[in-house]
Amino acid sequence: MPPSPDSLTTVAIIGAGPLGRRLAVRAASSGFRVVLEDVLPGALRHAHEYIREQLHPEVLSDQGGAGVVFVSTIEDAVRDADLAIDCVPDELESKLEILWLIDRMAPPRTVIATPTTELSIGDLAACTYRPEKCVAIAVSPSALADFAAGSNCAIQLRAGPATSPKTLALVTSFWLQLGFDPKVESIPAQNPSS
Repeated sequence: MPPSPDSLTTVAIIGAGPLGRRLAVRAASSGFRVVLEDVLPGALRHAHEYIREQLHPEVLSDQGGAGVVFVSTIEDAVRDADLAIDCVPDELESKLEILWLIDRMAPPRTVIATPTTELSIGDLAACTYRPEKCVAIAVSPSALADFAAGSNCAIQLRAGPATSPKTLALVTSFWLQLGFDPKVESIPAQNPSS
């Protein structure tokens, strides 16, 4: 069972590119503990510089509360995560690999959210052991660019056929706390064709 929306405290963000680091700033500023991961040392260095310019120094030093911690492995990122968000390219192979890693390394309570406009959250979630804890963040590439530039954008949460109401409540609560008004779209189960 995922945590209640009130107990969401730690957010793992996979990918420290422009979207990941801006999301990290917004989440840390909203009181979340953020663990920002990237395998590329240069990406983490750029993210650290950017975040240091955006946030007060005490927010960068993690004391178990709100703040940003930088790590170079997915395992370290998701170890204590209530919510894991990948910020990798919207390509099937990339998404499957990241969701597979998160699914196997994160605690059972962790909810997985993935930004995608092209891929089916039902199909992606079916490749995990926790399809009820998977949700898509459906935003257009132009809206993501607006978010990356610091503007608010429309956030639409796309639930797969197995996504639980508790998962939707947790992810909706996260975006509300960041100052957005997310809309939820449920994708009904499809009947297999013969």
